[in-house]
Amino acid sequence: MITGRQVRAARALLNWTQERLAEKALVALTALKRLESERGLGVHEGTIDQVRRALEAAGILFIESGQGRGVMFLHETSDPQTRQDAGRRRRAPS
Repeated sequence: MITGRQVRAARALLNWTQERLAEKALVALTALKRLESERGLGVHEGTIDQVRRALEAAGILFIESGQGRGVMFLHETSDPQTRQDAGRRRRAPS
């Protein structure tokens, strides 16, 4: 199962707001906020699954090993907004 910390990291890689992810995953913003909460608030399994699917569709890989959990941005997607967001990150001033 994915964690709230992984979801926050995945959003950061995609440069997505909570609102954008909630829209993409077709979940309520309050449910997403509960999932990302550090307090371990309960969230329906279906909500977690929809969030995971939306992030994976955008190119995120969830990683779990004996050393811990994480996320990786695998590739650009066919979603024009995701490509545009990723392009902005690459052209950011140093």
